[in-house]
Parts: sequence; structure tokens; C-alpha cells
Amino acid sequence: MTRASLDKQPNEVAAMFDKVAARYDITNDVLSLGQARLWRREVARAVDARPGERVLDLAAGTGTSSVPFATAGAYTVPCDFSLGMLREGKKREPWMPFTAGDATRLPFADEAFDAVTISFGLRNVHDTDTALREMLRVTKSGGRVVICEFSHPTWEPFRKVYTEYLMRALPPVAEAVSSNPDAYVYLAESIRAWPDQPGLARRLQDAGWEKVAWRDLTGGIVALHRGFAP
Repeated sequence: MTRASLDKQPNEVAAMFDKVAARYDITNDVLSLGQARLWRREVARAVDARPGERVLDLAAGTGTSSVPFATAGAYTVPCDFSLGMLREGKKREPWMPFTAGDATRLPFADEAFDAVTISFGLRNVHDTDTALREMLRVTKSGGRVVICEFSHPTWEPFRKVYTEYLMRALPPVAEAVSSNPDAYVYLAESIRAWPDQPGLARRLQDAGWEKVAWRDLTGGIVALHRGFAP
């Protein structure tokens, strides 16, 4: 399996990410024109991890997104359902407690974390609403969720240019730099099919999160959503 279908069967998505694990981070930097690093910094600010807190980083992949939380002093658990990604991460950061897990059936106790975050992974979960409820289950009362995900550019002319880039420019660029370019065709298609900013906010609220808000990054290419557990 080289490319997941948009019905997002877990075994297909996991297999796809297994194949791109080795060059995943560098490919993302190239395809995002360097913006991926800026987005990670904004996620770290939004999560605001503190010493003594427990942070769950879902779809953590190789752990690149998890390092800032651990550096801030929080006990950080990088969790992913791609074993290939976890193995690559463990080679790079052997001190981190990489954990295999499905976002729709998290292997953690109720209210185990002060904060839960997921960057560019919720879009690939086969049941988004179940995953949002699971995140709430493992978050302490008053704790927070931060979701960083591709979204819809807010300026119409730019949105058209961006869509053209996704479907026409991204695949050939991915072929030049990725170990599995077909995976990035799927990623482009999944971005186009994903809800806009208000749509994701409503799904967070329906799952039980409170004080839901979002902030656009890079003109709405990416949005940061945050909510709090009751």
C-alpha cells in the first residue's frame, strides 16, 4: 500500500506513513516552503507546556513536534499509529516515551493529561468525532486541546492559487524529495476535503470542548484551534 484512500482506513494510512518516515520532516519543510517550522513554533506557544505538566502529542510521527514540550519541562508522550514513524523517532530521540496508539481508542486513563495536541494528523483519522471525544476523555478538567491542521485560506484569490499548488505543483515536488510521492497526492486531496475553520470549531464543541476558538496562520493555509475541557 503506497497511498491511502480518502475513506481513511487506519491500516492504509499507517502503511502510507511507514513508507515516508525516513524523509518525512525534510519533505514537509520543502513542500511548505519553510513554513512548517513556523507552524511548530506557534503550536508550542499555544500549548504553553509547563514544568510538571503532562502533554500528549498525537500523530507525533518522529517526535519533532514533541521536543518543544519536553524542553519546556513537561512530561511529553509522543503517540502515533505508524510504527515506522515511531521507530524513526526512537532512533532520533531515544529518551522520549514513544507510544503506539490509535486516536479513536487511546491507550491512556481518563484525565491523564493537562494538554493534548495534534498537528496535521486529525485530518488522517478515520473517525474525527470519536477522536475529539477521546482527546477530551484523557484531558483533565480545565485542561486544553490544541489542534494544528491545514484549513481554508481566507482570501479568495489566494485560495485559488493555493488549490492549484496543491493539486498541480505539490505532486511533482513530492516526487523529487519524498520516498513515497503518492502519499503526498493523498495528502493534497485530504486537505481539500477537510472542513473549514468554523466547521472544525463546531465539531470540537459537539465533542464537548468549551471556549473553542481558532487563529489563522499563513493566511488560513493552517489554522490553530484550541478548546478547554469542562
